Amino acid sequence: MSLLAGIAAFTGTGSATLNGDELATISAASRSLSGMWELARHIDGHFLPYYLFMHLWMKAGTAELWLRLPSAVGIGVAAWFLVDLGRRLHSTRAGVIAAAVFAIMPSVSYFGAFARSYAFAAAAVVFSFWALHRAVERSEVRRWVVYGVAVALVCSTHLFAVLVLPAQLLLVRRGRVVPMLAAMAVGCVPAAVLGLVGFGERHAISWIPQRGPEVWLKFPKMAAGATGLGVMLFALALAGAALLWKAAPRGVEEPGGTGAGAGEIGRVRAGETGRARAEETGGAGVTGGRVWVFVVVGWLVLPPVLLLAVSQLVTPVYVDRYLFVTAPALALLAGLAVAALPRFQVVAAVVVVLLGCALSVQEHVTVREENGRFENIPWALRVIKAEPDDAIVYGQSQLRMGFEYYADSLMPVDVLKTGDAPLPDGFGYPERPDAATALDGRERVWVVWRGSKQSGLDGDAVPRVAEVVKAGFKLSLAKHSADLPGLTVALFVRR
Repeated sequence: MSLLAGIAAFTGTGSATLNGDELATISAASRSLSGMWELARHIDGHFLPYYLFMHLWMKAGTAELWLRLPSAVGIGVAAWFLVDLGRRLHSTRAGVIAAAVFAIMPSVSYFGAFARSYAFAAAAVVFSFWALHRAVERSEVRRWVVYGVAVALVCSTHLFAVLVLPAQLLLVRRGRVVPMLAAMAVGCVPAAVLGLVGFGERHAISWIPQRGPEVWLKFPKMAAGATGLGVMLFALALAGAALLWKAAPRGVEEPGGTGAGAGEIGRVRAGETGRARAEETGGAGVTGGRVWVFVVVGWLVLPPVLLLAVSQLVTPVYVDRYLFVTAPALALLAGLAVAALPRFQVVAAVVVVLLGCALSVQEHVTVREENGRFENIPWALRVIKAEPDDAIVYGQSQLRMGFEYYADSLMPVDVLKTGDAPLPDGFGYPERPDAATALDGRERVWVVWRGSKQSGLDGDAVPRVAEVVKAGFKLSLAKHSADLPGLTVALFVRR
């Protein structure tokens, strides 16, 4: 099932073109180690571990498929741990169904074919819950070490992935306070470091608007990648939580003095109670205990709540994609709901998967289209019909990298560019400040910017457009790609 999830994520990788975030990965990871450190001191510092990995990975190339392959592998790893976590909480069937549900989510297809760290973060989060279950099941030093490593990976893959960790604190008990909190504290060291770096770079996310509680209404769509599928899975998640609570035995303390109560997180002691519960759940013993209901539900709902709280109290940071780490929890609860049915679990699982596919087919098609990442540079290149001596001006200088990445024919003259390397403190390029002087003697100039036509032509959001007009040019044509923010390509000719 993990292989199928990885394949599902990888399909369409070569059709949807790279967007600005993925091109930023190329820009950052292509630099020297000192160059990456200099960049991290100004912007994207919390992505530094991922950029270091991609720095090594890109030694073998920068083709779209190669850049996105690690994310697809990350989805496969997340699905594998999801299967075993489902087995530990309920049954192998629950884990397999959860992984199947995870695989059909459009959000998984999107981030599994996305050259950023979000799939890594999802895999690290599932790994951390899996490792925690093992550690509280039998308190051993090596198991707590594995858990500490898992927490460190969570903190290193994406700064806001740490928002799942408060849910794990629900498992703190007297007999394991020291090992659990020690492992978590050591694992959180990267988060502390990257958090301090990120706090000093708040200017880099000044584009994020302030959000209110209304964003939670969109949360099902964000987690699943499709509104209909998200609503269905959230309904199943509620049912899964209720059924897991009902099926979980209270149990007794396991022998051995580990402090892990069988009714909370340990294995169910064989006996009449265990057999009775197994009969209730279709023959599968519940090994999670009722506390895990709150843990998994917390995994799902706490990150958006805490992210909005940070936005309100510190600085706006609420961005939907930061919450992709909740998608495995949604799939897990849905899998538990289906597996906990008294009978016909397989039939129900097939129905859920097929219905889920039907409810999200359009979203799956969309993320696999050329414009599936909403920044279609090949389309823009097809719009540009360059004549000799045509010039090109980029509304945002960082767009230049994407055009250089995809251009396979004669491009207009880049009249503003003054250096081949991006700026050391960002993803833009050094440019001449005076557009009028740079365009002297040119009769036609192509201007490309990120955003709608109105944002550049009617407002002041793209200053370069106004500079071109002031230099003596008038608009001849303007075209915008299909979705917002998208790209706008405009041709200006000399008056």
